[in-house]
Amino acid sequence: MAVFSSLTPVFVAVLCVIIGFLFKNSQRRQTRSKQGRSDQTSKPWVDEDLQDDTEISSKHNEEHDDDWLDTTEEEDLRHIPYTPARYSATEMLERSEKFYSLMNLRRSVRFISPEPVPKEVIDNVIRTAGTAPSGAHTEPWTFVVVSDADVKHKIREIIEEEEEINYKQRMGDKWVQDLKKLRTNWVKEYLDVAPYLILVFKQTYGILPSGKKKTHYYNEISVSISCGILLAALQNVGLVTVTTTPLNCGPQLRLLLQRPANEKLLILLPVGYPASDAKVPDLKRKDLNDIMVTV
Repeated sequence: MAVFSSLTPVFVAVLCVIIGFLFKNSQRRQTRSKQGRSDQTSKPWVDEDLQDDTEISSKHNEEHDDDWLDTTEEEDLRHIPYTPARYSATEMLERSEKFYSLMNLRRSVRFISPEPVPKEVIDNVIRTAGTAPSGAHTEPWTFVVVSDADVKHKIREIIEEEEEINYKQRMGDKWVQDLKKLRTNWVKEYLDVAPYLILVFKQTYGILPSGKKKTHYYNEISVSISCGILLAALQNVGLVTVTTTPLNCGPQLRLLLQRPANEKLLILLPVGYPASDAKVPDLKRKDLNDIMVTV
């Protein structure tokens, strides 16, 4: 009896350890199960090129310090006076109303004319996109302009092959159902027809002539802002486009266009005049009160 009494605390301790171990295992299984369900739910949306990787982290720098530029070696940037045009309140209001009216006509157009567009115009709209702000003025964008018919067709083949899989397997019923009202599918005829395709790549880091790498802060946000300015510039000259993010096509298109590993495809824009029989959905925009909060 005395022996049993002396063993009881040990027995209880061992039993507690076993219970704790079983409890932790159970929690791990539940966590894995939730992660598995989450992965299955999010899998259709996953695209390595389109994932947001804008967090500022020095982890990659620390691993290979010799590969990265030491920014303390850079020269100080000279500052110059800035005196932009200033308008009267009346003129400001008039200009804002005119610009809104112009941009309110902007629509996503999938019916594009093959009529040639002056290349100088494309050059200027891309120059305009390049005026966008960027993290630490790294300008982390590359605009690949494609006009060659063979290359455009190869791009179409890559995109349609992946898009058919997206529509039938990856995207899920709800996504496909939501797209039905827009009458869109995996067939992208405009990729052959449009006189220009503009593929916008984000540079996840820079590569200097010396071979050193340079951190590109907020590269995805910076390039996204640039794309917004590009859309406005296209609207300003009377050209149309439709914003496309070809899921899971980035690596193949990067290889086709011989882009380096630090560039990832963010968006693709077919650009041209609207076709004579172009139609767009009769969409309504949200009222100002639905998109703006004044504090």
